[in-house]
Amino acid sequence: MTLNSNVNLKHLNQEIISCEKCKRLVSYRKEVTNNPPKRYAGEKYWARPVAGFGDFQASLLIVGLAPAAHGANRTGLMFTGDNSGKWLYKALFELGMANKEQSFDKNDELVLKKVYITASLKCVPPQNKPSKEELINCRQFLFSEYHYFKVRSLKAIMALGHIAFNSVRQLLGFGPETVFKHGALYDFDGLKLVCCYHPSQQNTFTKKLTWDMFISTMKLAKDAAEIL
Repeated sequence: MTLNSNVNLKHLNQEIISCEKCKRLVSYRKEVTNNPPKRYAGEKYWARPVAGFGDFQASLLIVGLAPAAHGANRTGLMFTGDNSGKWLYKALFELGMANKEQSFDKNDELVLKKVYITASLKCVPPQNKPSKEELINCRQFLFSEYHYFKVRSLKAIMALGHIAFNSVRQLLGFGPETVFKHGALYDFDGLKLVCCYHPSQQNTFTKKLTWDMFISTMKLAKDAAEIL
């Protein structure tokens, strides 16, 4: 893969936000906005694709699945407003990679250190299940994000869950012999790939992913990215 050193991340994020390529996703995010749960009644939803967020000189790229319906699809900031984000930002804070333990919206002055957070899919999918075509449509954005950081500062990628792992595996050109396993660490010409279960309620409530498991894997990713 030829890396493009001319990617402008601010322009890319504007392109992401304005994308309407996947009609099912455009329709669904409007549906979610028009039918919020009572706890969010009256709130103005972001209801657009969600761009990545973090340090523009990041050495660690964290890739999730997609914005949550009443999380980032509501707040406009990746991994905020839901329980997955509570785990992620708490871990980043405890390891010195975020300036605060929690974030609730785009305007609460969250700052990340050497970390950039994005997702395989930039729009919320119904039942958290994107189609193959939707992932293909969105792949160009993840590729561009990767290109931007790779030619500057990137040392490690952390994939949260199987879908993110498969997206990153395609990105890096790994074959099918490279399989997802929580806590696995792969090396791609000096670039490290760390695998972690997604901190979704489905995983955390069932104890498939415990806090000790998550924080230790996050520490592995921090070390792989050589963040002090």
